[in-house]
Amino acid sequence: MYHKTLGLYCFLSFMMAICFQAKGEEHPLPYITEGLLDTTNVETLGLTMVEGTRTVRIFSPTEETHHYANGVVMTAFKDVLYCMWQSSQTDEDAPETCVVYSTSNDEGQTWSQPQVLAAATDCSYYTSGGWIATADTLIAFINNWPKVLTPVGGNALCLTSTDGIHWSSPHPIMMADGQPMNGIIEQDPLPLPCGRIIGAAHFQPGLHVCPVYTDNPTGCSGWKRGDFQAHDRGKQSQELEPSQYRLNDGRLVMMFRDQNSSYLKMAAISSDRGEHWTEARLTNIPDARVKQSAGNLPDGTAYLAGNPTGCKRRSPLAVLFSSDGLCFDRALLLRSGGSDLQPQRYPGKYKTLGYSYPKSMVYKGRLYVAYATNKEDVEYTVIEQ
Repeated sequence: MYHKTLGLYCFLSFMMAICFQAKGEEHPLPYITEGLLDTTNVETLGLTMVEGTRTVRIFSPTEETHHYANGVVMTAFKDVLYCMWQSSQTDEDAPETCVVYSTSNDEGQTWSQPQVLAAATDCSYYTSGGWIATADTLIAFINNWPKVLTPVGGNALCLTSTDGIHWSSPHPIMMADGQPMNGIIEQDPLPLPCGRIIGAAHFQPGLHVCPVYTDNPTGCSGWKRGDFQAHDRGKQSQELEPSQYRLNDGRLVMMFRDQNSSYLKMAAISSDRGEHWTEARLTNIPDARVKQSAGNLPDGTAYLAGNPTGCKRRSPLAVLFSSDGLCFDRALLLRSGGSDLQPQRYPGKYKTLGYSYPKSMVYKGRLYVAYATNKEDVEYTVIEQ
């Protein structure tokens, strides 16, 4: 019965793609309703926090530890919570930058001391690339950044574990043509009901984004580029650091950061499970020109977590909701500015104040949003209801 359901989903998605192509219709873009956000309210955007929302600190720096943290990503595997992030002594993307992870066996109440997952070498440093968890294997993605490469870019690697303790050595994530993925993988791949995984990578030379997809459940191989035309800005594309979710009719939406500083999100649509994408266009959804995190709740509701401030400010942190994936008409506050934002204790290069680069997961019906506060405290906020 399960395989029949997956087959039906794939068939309906395929027929939806044919329908839209035949009609020649332009796909509508996601949008927020008027008055949903008050961007003049610098502490809360006019939003409130629902009862049952709580914040947990996984790591806080001390004089004896690294002081920089970013790229926080969580997952669950065999009833254990995992959190990875990039870590360095003082500055962003410093030569010693490594990937570390921490675990919790009590659903996030307490966390282990960070363990190194990928240590910097004389030639490269590493940043977090996210997770994929199957029934019996945990896959950790990491991004390898050669220290001497112009323009700046890198490639994606993966490690595997069956117990979350003992790990394979890093090996390249492979494309379907048998070549290594010559790009940086984004941190929140989206599994579809039919088994396909949708993600994005920033390919060399430089950082030029393109949607990617694979039918390999581990995500370690079989990746193909989607048909997508990014707007070229030389060393990088205008569209960067996307996240994606499903619409009720099976189409996919990929939301991008706009590097042209419109402080609005960009969106592209796919009707054939990630194989072809529309041109990315500006939405009316405010952004802080940062990473975001999108996904679907168990009932299909689409959500978008981030800093919808319409300026560089990375506070507050909020999540937007849409029943159909297009009209975002509900929003909740996760963290506010003002007194809720703790002081930064250790200054460093590019250590932006606020709640940086959120990534999310849904676990046991709860929405978890993980982030780096002031790029030094590793935290997450969970909505219990």
